[in-house]
This record gives sequence, structure tokens and C-alpha cells, in this order.
Amino acid sequence: MNKTPWKTEKWFTSPWNFADEIVSSHNFAKQIKFHDVSLRDGEQQAGLVFTKSQKIELAEKLAEAGVHRIEAGMPAVSPQDAAAVTEIAKRKLGPQIFAFARCMKDDVKRAVDCGVDSIVIEIPASEHIVKYAYRWDYQRAIDLSIEATLCAKENGLYTVFFPIDGSRSDIPTLIDLIQQVEKHGHMDALAVVDTFGGLAPHACGYLIRKIKERIKKPLEVHFHDDFGLASANTLMALAAGAEVAHTTVSAIGERAGNAAYEDVALSLLTMYGIDTGIKYEKMYPISKWLRRMSGINIRPNRGIMGDDINKIESGIVTDWYYNAKDEAPLELSPYLYTLTGHPDVDVVLGKHSGVRSVDIYLDRIGRRCDDENAKLEIVAKVKEKSYEIGGLLSVGDFANIVSNVLD
Repeated sequence: MNKTPWKTEKWFTSPWNFADEIVSSHNFAKQIKFHDVSLRDGEQQAGLVFTKSQKIELAEKLAEAGVHRIEAGMPAVSPQDAAAVTEIAKRKLGPQIFAFARCMKDDVKRAVDCGVDSIVIEIPASEHIVKYAYRWDYQRAIDLSIEATLCAKENGLYTVFFPIDGSRSDIPTLIDLIQQVEKHGHMDALAVVDTFGGLAPHACGYLIRKIKERIKKPLEVHFHDDFGLASANTLMALAAGAEVAHTTVSAIGERAGNAAYEDVALSLLTMYGIDTGIKYEKMYPISKWLRRMSGINIRPNRGIMGDDINKIESGIVTDWYYNAKDEAPLELSPYLYTLTGHPDVDVVLGKHSGVRSVDIYLDRIGRRCDDENAKLEIVAKVKEKSYEIGGLLSVGDFANIVSNVLD
């Protein structure tokens, strides 16, 4: 067993993560699974459309990356979605393949027709959303849940019951709904759903513990990112005993998106010492493929998946990196970028650059300069050019500056 799980050859996080007082409060399941919802909830991001072939290709990539379960889509949405779910199920890629359904027998039957052996069945759970969004009587939600889940059971489907807006329901009402479905209907597992991202991290563990007191089924968590907390909330819920994390590639999804599987999986590995079997080196390539294929963007300095997280502009940080990189490459990053399939550290030129950066780029363009004053002049002109263009310099920009100073 690694005596310093916070520091290995590939990552260096905080030792406080592994303090006895912290670890003793954890209740992680023996096996944590990732349930990818990119093909269903992820595609509900406004303007995002996957073709059948794109859905199949993404499912294949997720399977190669070691994702345990794939929610292939909602057959009731369109014939194209049904065809994609059917083909993904037929290919037997390795992960458990799910369809998503409303609490309607017809939706369940469509899933059966697609050849899946597992299903997620949704129902509105909070009295207010039932009243104002669905315009239903609450008993109707209970009755439909029982009817649809029994239909799933009759057809031999592994069934995850998915109460929409459960996090904004009062706990007694939510538990009552779940218990009625458990008693009169059917569920193999229960999803704890924060549909609108309004659950605070410190409430997650409490909610999981309260549900586990009353419901003796495996718990899954499905959290949205409206406050930027979906991944953190997922980690808190897993630490309290939830067994399955619903996630998407790079947090795609409706409104602000879902918990990102990259964030959750890499945090489990490096900050909790839990290896879920995900192939981490495939994370960045899959994210880049998805972005190219769909045309969606993420901010360039987004944690783990941002294109620019490996870039160093600051002169002092460049000095630190080159002083440490051979003996202690993790002094200036929490993990090696290659761990996630990301390119390694790259020094870039801008208004914060210093003499070390100039030396690096002189070497790149095959020039030499031993005059320190000339180097300082080049640094000054690099800064001026950065102000002029409002960003980073290209190699060509740098070469022109060097020619003007040295030639």
C-alpha cells in the first residue's frame, strides 16, 4: 500500500485529503461505477444534436475508456434515437447499456424493443413540480411510477427509479414516493436526482444517509451543474455511500450541464486513492473528439479538460518549472498532464514572459543570443506586441522581433 497516496509519480495533491479524521468519515462503496448520460442528458444541451453514427462512435469510445454503464438514449424521442439505442445494444460493447424512459408503459415497451436489458425510469418527485410543471394530481405520479416500473420488471429489465427534482422535495414526501414504488412497483436501484443543481455539497452526505436509513436499494446520483457544484456534490454523495455516478463527457448537458466524469474520476484517483478502472489517458482525446464533432466549446482553462491548462506564460513560473522539471516535475502541477492524455507543459509568449521564455524560443527558431541587454530588449518588445495584439505571440511574431533586435 502506498504510504503517500497523495504523492505518486503521476500526481501530487494535498496530504490533508488523507488525514485519519477525514478518511474515517468516508463510506465509499467497494466498487464505484460510472453511468454515462452524454448520449441522453448530455445531448439535451441546447443546440447539440448527435447523429446515429456519432452516438455509436461516442459509445464505442466510452467503452474503450472503461466507463461501466452507458445510457444510450431515450427511444421515445425519435426514430433515429431508437435506432441508435438498438444498434448500441446490439454491439455488446462491454458496458451495461441503458435506455431512458418516462413513467409510461409505452416508453418501457419501446426500450424493450431496442434490445436493452436495463432502463432508467423518470417521474416528477416534488409536489410543486408535479403541480405547476406537469399539472398532475400527485397520486397520478405515484400510480404511473408503479405501473411503469412493474412493466419493466415483467420484461426483465434492470430498473433504476429516477425521481425528478428529488432534491427540492421535502424528505418525507420523497421517501413516501420511493417506498410506495418499492412496495407496490419495482426498482433495482434508486437515483438521487438534483435536477436543478440546487443541492449544496454539505447537504449531499446528509441526504444520502437519510435515504439509506429507509431505502435498502443501491443508490445512484445524478447531479446538475447550475452552481458549478455537480462534480463536488457527486464526490460528497459517493463518500456517503452512493454507488453509481451519473456523469457526462466534459460536463455537457441541459442548461449548465452535468457532473463531468473527468472531474469525478480523476479526483477519486488522486484525492481519495480510489481507482475506478477508468482509462484516464483517454479522457482528453475523447473530450477533444466530442468538441470537434459537435462544435461545442469549453473554456480553455477549464480544469482537467481545458486546452490551455498546460500552458505557462508567466516568466517566474517558467523559471520555476525549468528549475524543477527534471528532478521534481510535479512541483508546479497537481498531476502530470499526460495522465489524462493531455499534451505536456508548453511555454507560451505574452505580456508576462521573461528572459527564460526568450531563451526557450530562441532555441526553437534556431537563433543564439549571448547579449543580456539584447535579451531584455526582446522581452520588452514581446510585452509590447502582446499588448498590441491582445494575447499570445506566435513563433512568427517572436522571430520578427528577434530579427529587428539582432539583425
